Amino acid sequence: MKHISSVLIADVVHSRREPRLRALLGAKLARATSAHLRAKWIRVPYAVTAGDEFQVVLSRIEAIPELILDLRRRLRPFSLRIGVGIGDIRGPIRTPVNRLGGGAFIFARQAIEDVKQNSLYRYRTLTAFCSARKSFDRIANLVYGLNDTLLLDVTDAQWRTMDVYFTKRRVDRTARSLHLDISTASRSLKRGSYWQLAEVAGTMKAILKDEWS
Repeated sequence: MKHISSVLIADVVHSRREPRLRALLGAKLARATSAHLRAKWIRVPYAVTAGDEFQVVLSRIEAIPELILDLRRRLRPFSLRIGVGIGDIRGPIRTPVNRLGGGAFIFARQAIEDVKQNSLYRYRTLTAFCSARKSFDRIANLVYGLNDTLLLDVTDAQWRTMDVYFTKRRVDRTARSLHLDISTASRSLKRGSYWQLAEVAGTMKAILKDEWS
């Protein structure tokens, strides 16, 4: 019986506009690696595999939604296209990940190509899933298609508020940290669709656990 795993492939939108991309991306991914290994979300460090592209193997399939949202937060101001593949991985999982193979990598590559080609919907998306279970893919991609519609409208100021809220976990503490009044911080979270983005992550975590456990 094949062991089912998940692989994430991402790249940076408009990467040619940033002359120091490789250094900045490497530094941000190093910090993300430390945090995500501690959280037991990933099995190996993030690896930049080609220019502005990086890959990782996840520890648990149900960790995908939290990982996606946290990556988008941590890698700001970069905007990411993300493809997630769910399937088997051939051989032992070890670095470098670009030498590994199997269905999870093939599906992840297809997913990110779907994002790049904008082939899933008539509107722009930033995230796609691909697996052998096409009924699951339809649900996941619709959820994230709508999620990304909200994500694309989040301003830099709203991201800053969300970034602090991720660590403080309370609106009053977030407001104090940003030297704002509570109503301003709360309004920034609301207008930045934080509560919807968090709800998507929580709901998709439950769906992934039910579907793939």
